[in-house]
Order: sequence, then structure tokens, then C-alpha cells
Amino acid sequence: MLNLIGVIVAFVIIIFLIRKKFNFGLSLILGSLIVGIFSLEIISPEDIPKAFIEASFYSYETNQIVTDTIELALLMTFIFVLAKCMQETGAIKKLIDSFRTIFTKGGTLGVIPAVYGLMPVPGGALFSAPAIDEEGEKYNLDKNQKNFLNVWFRHIWFPIYPISSAMITLIALVSVYTFENNLNIEIDISMLILANFPAFIASILIGIFFLNRFISKIPKQNKKEQKDYSGFIYLLPPILPLFFYGILRIFGMTSIRSFLVGVIFSIILLFLLIKVDKNDFIRLIKRSLTINLALAIFGIMIFREILNTSGASQEIANIIGNTVIPPISMVVIIPLILGVLTGYNLGAIGLSFPIVSQFFPASMNIITLIGLTSLIFMSSLVGYLISPIHLCNVLSSDYLKTDTTRMYRVFIPAALSLLTIQLIIIIVIVYLFGSLF
Repeated sequence: MLNLIGVIVAFVIIIFLIRKKFNFGLSLILGSLIVGIFSLEIISPEDIPKAFIEASFYSYETNQIVTDTIELALLMTFIFVLAKCMQETGAIKKLIDSFRTIFTKGGTLGVIPAVYGLMPVPGGALFSAPAIDEEGEKYNLDKNQKNFLNVWFRHIWFPIYPISSAMITLIALVSVYTFENNLNIEIDISMLILANFPAFIASILIGIFFLNRFISKIPKQNKKEQKDYSGFIYLLPPILPLFFYGILRIFGMTSIRSFLVGVIFSIILLFLLIKVDKNDFIRLIKRSLTINLALAIFGIMIFREILNTSGASQEIANIIGNTVIPPISMVVIIPLILGVLTGYNLGAIGLSFPIVSQFFPASMNIITLIGLTSLIFMSSLVGYLISPIHLCNVLSSDYLKTDTTRMYRVFIPAALSLLTIQLIIIIVIVYLFGSLF
């Protein structure tokens, strides 16, 4: 029972530290230590460092070095470098300028944040906020309408964006789960993207609905922009990893390694496209390097391992399993709540998966597994999207001189509608082709 108390204490401390802007990865590692210490009645002291090592780089079962966590941490780091390089070199601005030439009548209010959304960096809504502020003035939008459009359209790619840290990490966690439970099932990012595609379409339609509602009484804009399509070339760096993924997977390379190779080549391609001095570009890469995302990945894997080692995940599942709450509700509610509390999609997935995976059916087919994975992802995403401590919400609201809660009248119904649509579609598909509890 002490291990459960340890989990509660750890969650409280982790969420408190995150809200205080303490490093997420270090917060998780500290939480892992707390769970381990509280679990000493059922595990030995040496099991704690063993769990840390097992999650990081070594398997005691096979007595071999395991590089999965290290590779995942490197991938997240290089994705961030690519994002920062595209911003600092002006590539993303040139891409937006080209989009301006083909989208009129308010379309740029959705396109501008959506383009910035191709670069999944924390607080990225701040980069599009000035453009949305200026563009929104043409249509007499108030600051809360601008704020909603900026945050909403920035995140429309997330359900299908294959190089997002949250999606890659979730697939990695599912792979570990299927291996440990001897399930002869393997899913990859392309399957999760297909499952999430209805949510992607729904998010676009919801955004367009509110966009049209906001500008419906505004006269059409007659000003013609000079046509310039040259910026579309900068769509290549974010897309290139998809080609490497498809090709290298054919030759048996793992998903993470395939994307890692692709992102490295994307950085090289950006250098060739932007035509900057080599030494300046190298200095930019060095400035963009950060340890924070790597620590987050290690923290997630360590926290997951210590929950399993302590037996806390199974006990939580047993307790909740004895209630009248349907298991599928827990698969949705827990990631949703943690997304709101942490304001971090990756963090919500890392914290919730070890718990909600205990509610997965003992035997299931690939359709069921994909459906459950999609629900975890979308629930955490919606919770993160509306969280008042979500960095995009905080920075966008600060720039536009408002706060997140002032757009909740539109924001929460839009987000919950998105989750409801995806939930209904997944339940129907799994009912027809899978086996759900």
C-alpha cells in the first residue's frame, strides 16, 4: 500500500514542480526516486538503481546494452534543432509569405499558425502571435478570437505529425508494452496517423467553423498580394524524414533510427536551401542544442520502469478495476486530466501510459491496440491543448494581452467536440473490427 502512497506523493510533487517551471525530466526522475523509496517494503534498495539503468541503457534480462532510450532522446534533440534552425534562418517566415499569396479572405488566420505548427517547439505559438495580431486587425477580431485561432490552428497537425515527440514516444511505449506482454502485435506511426486522421480532419473543420463565424460580417479583402511561391521549398525539411522512414523501414531499420537519420538529413538539406555561411550554421546548431528534451525522455522511461518494478501500476489497475467505471473511460480520462495538469502532451503520455495500459484487454487484435493508442494520444492532446499552463496558451495570451480562460467559452467546446468525435469513431471501428473489453 505504501507504494501507492508513493505514487500519489510523486504525482503531486511532479505536477507542482512542472507548474513552477522546473525541468520536466528531472521532475520525473525525482518522482521515480520517491516511488522507489516508498516501495521498499516490497522491493530491495538495489532495485531502484537497477530500474534506472534498465530504462536507460542496459537490459539485465539479456545482459546487453540497449540503445532505444538514447536514440529516442537524440531524435527529440535533433527535431528541436531543426525547428530552431528553420526559425532562426527565416525559412519559416519565407514559407508563410508564400502561403499568404494563395490564401485570402481570412485564410491566412489559419494558415500562419498552422505553418508554425510544423515546427513542434515549446511555446511556438509566440512566433505566430504577432502575425495573427496584425492579420486579425484587418477583420476586426478581438484579442480572444485572435488567441483562439492562433493556438487552435497551430496544433491541427498534432494528430498526424509523425516527428512529434509525443507520437514517437507513445509508439515506443506501446512497443515495449507489446513485447513485455508477449503480444504478437506491432504498430508503427503510420498506423497511429491513420487512426488519428478523423481527428485531424475534425480539427480543421472546427477551426474553419469558428474562423468563418468570427469574420462572417467583415467585408471581403480586395487587396492583391504579389505572387511568390519560392518559400514553399522550405516544406521539404519537415517532410523529408517521412521519406527516410518509409525507405529505411523496408530495410529493417527501427522507426526511431529511421526518423533520426531523416531529421539529420533535413538539417543538412536546410543548410543547402538557406545558403548561409557554414560556420554561422554550425554555431546556430550549437546554440539550438538542448538537454531538456533528452532529460524528458529519460525521465519518462525511468518513471515507467519504476512504476512497473514497484508493482504500483498493477495495484492502481486492480483498485480502479474493482469500480463500476468502464475501463475505456479510464483510457480517456486519465491522459485528459494529466494533460490539463501538466500542460505538456509528452509528459501526459509518459505519466499516463503505465497506468492506463493496465486496463488494456489481456488479448486483443491490432485494431483494438491502435484504437486504444489513438485514444490515449488524443485525450492527452486535448487536455494539453486547453491547459492554462500550456506554454503556447501562456505566451500567446501574454502577447495578445489576454489570458487563456477568456477564450474557454469557445476553446473548451471546440476541444471536447474534437475528442468526442474521435472517441465515437474509434469505438465504432473497434466494435466492428476489433475486440474492446
